[in-house]
Amino acid sequence: MRIGSYELKLEKRGTLSNWQAASISILAIIFALALFSIIFILAGINPLSAYREIFSFAFINPYGLPPTINRFIFLLFCTYAFIIPFRAGLWNIGMTGQLYAGALGAFAVLFAFGGKASLSADLSLEIVIPFMLIAAALGGAVPGAIAGFLKGKYNINEIVVTMLLNFIIFWLVSFMIKEGGPFMNPGGRGESFELPPSVYAPLINNVPFTIFIALGLAVLIYFLFAKTKIGYQIRAYGQNPAAAEYAGISPFKIPLLVFTLGGAIAGLAGYHYFAAVPGVYKIARNYGFFGDLAFYGIICGLISLGNPIAAIPVALLFGGLSVGGRYVQGKLSMSFGLDYALLGVLMITLVVFQFFYRYKIVFIKIGKERTDVGVLR
Repeated sequence: MRIGSYELKLEKRGTLSNWQAASISILAIIFALALFSIIFILAGINPLSAYREIFSFAFINPYGLPPTINRFIFLLFCTYAFIIPFRAGLWNIGMTGQLYAGALGAFAVLFAFGGKASLSADLSLEIVIPFMLIAAALGGAVPGAIAGFLKGKYNINEIVVTMLLNFIIFWLVSFMIKEGGPFMNPGGRGESFELPPSVYAPLINNVPFTIFIALGLAVLIYFLFAKTKIGYQIRAYGQNPAAAEYAGISPFKIPLLVFTLGGAIAGLAGYHYFAAVPGVYKIARNYGFFGDLAFYGIICGLISLGNPIAAIPVALLFGGLSVGGRYVQGKLSMSFGLDYALLGVLMITLVVFQFFYRYKIVFIKIGKERTDVGVLR
C-alpha cells in the first residue's frame, strides 16, 4: 500500500523478543479499553471514571482485592493446565471437568475421614489438607491421563475427548451432590456438604496459601521447559511430532505426560476455588460460571505464548477486570454482563494483535531505506 511518498508493507518476523511481545500486548490492552469505552459513552458514563472505579476496586479496595487475588490464583492454575499440553502442540479443553474432578477428590478425603455425620468433629488441619491437595491433583490427573492415553495410543483428537470428559464429569458431580448422593448437603440444597471450619485452607493476610503453590508452579514449569531433558522433548514434540518420533521421543509418553500434569494442576484449581476461597467451602452446581472462568485459562495461555512467567500478569489482569467489571455494573447501574463483555473485547483484541507476533509493519520511503513502525517492529 502506498501512502504519499511511503510504501507500507507487512514482513514476516524472524524472531520476537520478550520486550516486543510485551509491548504488543500492552498496546492491545490499551486499544481494547479504548474500544470498550464506546459502551460507557453510549450509556452516558465517563470512560475514565468507569475505568478508575474498575481498577481501584479490583486492585486497591480492601473489599475488591481479595476476590481479585482468589480469581487470579484460579486462573493461574487453569492457565498452567493449558500451557503444559500446549507446549507439546496439544489442546487441553478439559480444565472445567478436571477441576471438578479435583474438587470431588478433595471432598472425598473428608468423606473418608468420617463422612457427613462427623464433619463437625475437630479434624487435624496438618493431616487433612495435604491429603486433600494430593487427592485433588490425582482427581484432576485421571481425566487428563485418559485424554493423553487416547491421544498417544490411538491418536484420537484431544479436543473432542476433553470436551466429552467435561460432560461426563458434570454428570458425576451431579450424582455425587444431588439428593441421595454421598456428598449431598444435609439441608437438601443442590450443592455438596460444607467443609468444617477446622479444615479451611489457611489464609495469610486474607490470601489463601494456594497462591504460593501457583507462583511456585510458575518457576517449576519454566525450569521444566528451559532446563530439563523432558522439557526439551515436550517442546520438540510440539514443533514436529514426526521428527521427534524419528529422534526417539515417544509419541505415546509425551501426550500422556503433559495431559496428566495439566489435569493435576487443574485439579488444584478445583481445590482452591471450592476449599480455599472464603465464603465458598462447598461444591456448587454452577457449572456455567466456573466453566466459563476456566476457559479464560486458554486465552491467558495463548496471550502469554505458553510462558508460565508471562502468564502471571495476564491472569492477574483478567482476574481484576472480571471482579472490577462486576462491581462497576452494579455501582453505575449498567446492564448485566458488563464484566463478560469487557473480558470478551479484551480477549478478542489480544488474540487479533497476536498477528503482530508473526508480522511487522514497515514503511519504506520510495528511493530510500525502510523504517519500521513503533512497537509493531
